[in-house]
Amino acid sequence: MLYQWYETQRALMAPFSEFASASAKLYNHPLSPFTHTPMAQRVSAGLDLMHRLAKDYEKPPFNLTTATVGGIEVAVQEQVALTKPFCRLLRFKRFTDNPVALEQMKSQPTVLVVAPLSGHHSTLLRDTVRMLLHDHKVFITDWTDARMVPLDQGAFGLDDYVHYVQEFIRHVGPNVHVMSVCQPTVPVLAAVSLMASAGEKTPLTMTMMGGPIDARTSPTAVNDLAVKKSHSWFENSVIYRVPQNYPGAGRRVYPGFMQYTGFVAMNPDRHVTSHYDYFLDLVRGDQESVESHREFYDEYNAVLDMPAEFYLDTIRTVFQDFSLVNGTWVVDKKPVRPQDITSTALLTVEGELDDIAGVGQTRAAHNLCTGIPKANQFHYEVEGAGHYGIFAGGRWREKVYPRVREFIATYDKSSVPKLASNGAAKPARAQAATRANGATTSRSRAKPAARKTSPRA
Repeated sequence: MLYQWYETQRALMAPFSEFASASAKLYNHPLSPFTHTPMAQRVSAGLDLMHRLAKDYEKPPFNLTTATVGGIEVAVQEQVALTKPFCRLLRFKRFTDNPVALEQMKSQPTVLVVAPLSGHHSTLLRDTVRMLLHDHKVFITDWTDARMVPLDQGAFGLDDYVHYVQEFIRHVGPNVHVMSVCQPTVPVLAAVSLMASAGEKTPLTMTMMGGPIDARTSPTAVNDLAVKKSHSWFENSVIYRVPQNYPGAGRRVYPGFMQYTGFVAMNPDRHVTSHYDYFLDLVRGDQESVESHREFYDEYNAVLDMPAEFYLDTIRTVFQDFSLVNGTWVVDKKPVRPQDITSTALLTVEGELDDIAGVGQTRAAHNLCTGIPKANQFHYEVEGAGHYGIFAGGRWREKVYPRVREFIATYDKSSVPKLASNGAAKPARAQAATRANGATTSRSRAKPAARKTSPRA
């Protein structure tokens, strides 16, 4: 019933939200007489804030139409490369008539970005894709809101996620570089492990960013909740059926609005401060800060429903049983053995201040992938970065992306034909001074940039 109540409340609030938006314009339009009344700016700002707090947020577009390749601007077209019931594989195809840029694009590496299925849409990685497009051919997983998937399409669990990733890797091609951000680091490692165990060609590289490979390490509030509550508690407390006004009516899901409540509850003071700053920016007429706030929250507030099977499988497998690190995870009666991966280079990236996947959780992948030569394992801890800072914003663009770009270029088939042999270098966990193609893989020593009060941290 909770989902139905939420939908009723949302429908009731919609006209009030639109009224607040119209009223806000009434008090700030230059031709309106109300604009010249006392406190008009504050009234308009307050009404605008009310509108944004009450409105319904739809999935935003990627809006990536151009990229710069070798200093030349090229066109970008979003294409659907593959469609599955619960996901679309998108390709950002680049076009140009410039022969120099065209030749350069043809030789650039192919990257498959596996976006998280953890509440937000894949557009949360817009900044990630935008930077990658300068130097790579880019594909990304675009997970479908479970409430939009008809019930006759069947269930979708964690094992299905693993199979999807495998299919996408095979579709893109053998010489692909896979990047996983947050939640998908676990199923991506499982997918590649199973491919290696079966004797299939695995991706050239894996870049894993801010994911719970070993959720026992540096536990966060997310990890603590999963451990303190039983599996049955999650099933009985947060799983609801989709209402009748959606194509997926009757499907069991973890609703997006409940996930959003959890996101905000992790840092309520930060969100309150951010909204108050937005109000003050409106009063002052600081349009740059206003647009920055709107852009962030248009993305942050747009959430999707997760299939119940996938969510509950993830809770049990990743956060309660720790099946991957304990070596007990079995997919379709086949054990997940990361140690079978031998020909894929590995880079892990963590944020020093990550409050979702604590420091050391992603780095644990190196202890599991013992078959990968130590010379082909790298780790980078981003000083001063929170969870979002490792894949979006200034730290991603200025610190993380250059490392990722050089790592991929180092192991792309056109750059380095062979991987190093076993025992050729120090273990990844002892690489304090190791450099990958000129980029240190230890913690960045650069002074962190100043940060505004924002959930982007």
